[in-house]
Amino acid sequence: MAKTILGLSAFYHDSAAALVQGGEILAAAQEERFSRKKHDPRFPARAVNYCLEEAFVEASDLDAVVFYDNPLATFDRVVENSIAVGARGREQFVKAATSILGNKVWVNEHVRRALGTLGREGRVLFAEHHMAHAASAFYPSPFESAAVLTLDGVGEWATTSLGAGRGNHVELFSEIDYPHSLGLLYSAVTYFCGFKVNSGEYKLMGLAPYGEPRFYDVMREHLIDVRDDGSYRLDTSYFGYLDGMVMTNDRFAALFGGPAREGESRITRREMDLAASVQKLTEEIVLKTARHLRKVTGERNLVMAGGVALNCVANGKLVAEGIFDNVWIQPAAGDAGGALGAALLANHMYFGEPRAVDAKGRDKQKGSYLGPRYSSDEVRAFLDRHGYPYTRIEGLAERAAVVAGHLAEGKIVGWLAGRMEFGPRALGARSILGDPRNKETQSVMNLKIKFRESFRPFAPSVLRERCADYFDLQCESPYMLLIAPVCASRRIAMDDRAFREGDDDMLAVLHQARSDVPAVTHVDYSARIQTVDAETHPEYRALLEAFERATGCGMLVNTSFNVRGEPIVCTPSDAYRCFMRTEMDLLVLEDCLVWRREQPRFDDAENWKETYELD
Repeated sequence: MAKTILGLSAFYHDSAAALVQGGEILAAAQEERFSRKKHDPRFPARAVNYCLEEAFVEASDLDAVVFYDNPLATFDRVVENSIAVGARGREQFVKAATSILGNKVWVNEHVRRALGTLGREGRVLFAEHHMAHAASAFYPSPFESAAVLTLDGVGEWATTSLGAGRGNHVELFSEIDYPHSLGLLYSAVTYFCGFKVNSGEYKLMGLAPYGEPRFYDVMREHLIDVRDDGSYRLDTSYFGYLDGMVMTNDRFAALFGGPAREGESRITRREMDLAASVQKLTEEIVLKTARHLRKVTGERNLVMAGGVALNCVANGKLVAEGIFDNVWIQPAAGDAGGALGAALLANHMYFGEPRAVDAKGRDKQKGSYLGPRYSSDEVRAFLDRHGYPYTRIEGLAERAAVVAGHLAEGKIVGWLAGRMEFGPRALGARSILGDPRNKETQSVMNLKIKFRESFRPFAPSVLRERCADYFDLQCESPYMLLIAPVCASRRIAMDDRAFREGDDDMLAVLHQARSDVPAVTHVDYSARIQTVDAETHPEYRALLEAFERATGCGMLVNTSFNVRGEPIVCTPSDAYRCFMRTEMDLLVLEDCLVWRREQPRFDDAENWKETYELD
């Protein structure tokens, strides 16, 4: 009989729950989407409740509950680290030990209080952190067998793990351990450049194309020793995370010309070049590791997970190099995805359930649309209850045509349709949309909608069969995890001489059109691509098709439906509140269209800029 298994991640960041039955993923969601606290690390009680309700499963029906981490092994690392650094690490030890001893080792009690049961196993099962990542990457993948690569900050001890999956079995056979960590190196530079660790790394990736990798040689000489097989060691004397509460120390600052940038201050040439340098280093390590992994496993396919697997630039380079024939990356590659991996790991390796790949070569992630959906009745009940004016258009084709027409006129649209995405990317279920042909779209959406740094690029959602018309990408990218160049025929030459010769005014480059789809073309002529097919999200696909009929362009700007520091919206109420806090023109809630100009005065009881901590 098929096993029903609940996977959990919690108590570090991005807590989540996932429900698996017979190897099928029924539901998965991050706690932050319900609590409205970004990267919420607390026990995912709301996410658990959603998963059980979505699948009509009672807690008493659970065969097992699985946690994504081994708390005792993590505590072992904390203790050994503290012994190594001595009294200097007291503050860090107290904080880490309090978290582990106060929460993680009591996972059984948290589960018992939340569910009233520990499942039929009578106890919570524990996975190793990188095994949970590996399982999240391999089991939903479309491959019968594959090499496995997981990279993140740190699990219990492991920071990089190499392995293979075959059938229903995953094995990790090599690892790099803390304190040597590519993820922590990237986070250290993120911190030094004035961005927030565990949420600002994607900003650093977006900043890198503005710079030149002039610090690459310094990093290779002083910070990290990289070998031909991709293995590496850090010189930890430059970092602060072993014995303090910061990522870098005075030696690091001296190496790069002075103290770390203060958050929200002006970004200088130094930060741009640091970003370019650590990005180049990251790509080098990923490629060398992949070549080694191909050699030792002989596998044609690669699967990846862990926070570093969200580095879309490195992923794009990896695919372009052709080291593996096929690459599949877990959409929820960070800690949230560990909940899913833990559940799948228990299903296939603890209970021994067989695994079958899809006959048509599709993955089992279901487009990562694994969160809640709200019916038209629920949406209308919400709007009617509050007296918010709206227009209902029941027919999908007609609704798509109307929305596409407004997008073509330059309107910015908030879009809630279908089940919410699992993972950090908005994939057309909880998205803010715009016209990619309009060169003003990027600055308007950054400054008036998202309230974030103007340099940050936006991603395109493109009809799958039109992708090659716009981008140099020969494979699908349904989860927005690959960056690829814009086709040369679509590029427009930029005048960036002054910027490249030392003027660090990014706006002079940013405001130039770089292609005939300027809103999604970054300064290095790249884009982070989502390809959209007809099977996984029919509503979003219909909108893209309607926009193409209206404009000849089979693409839209797609960014997550939130403001800076806010989790992606979940409910119609979340979406309406975010809509009214910004300068979006139109809100689409399933089959209901809500126009800003028709709405009553919105009295927001909270100051969201104080409620949400800036990321």
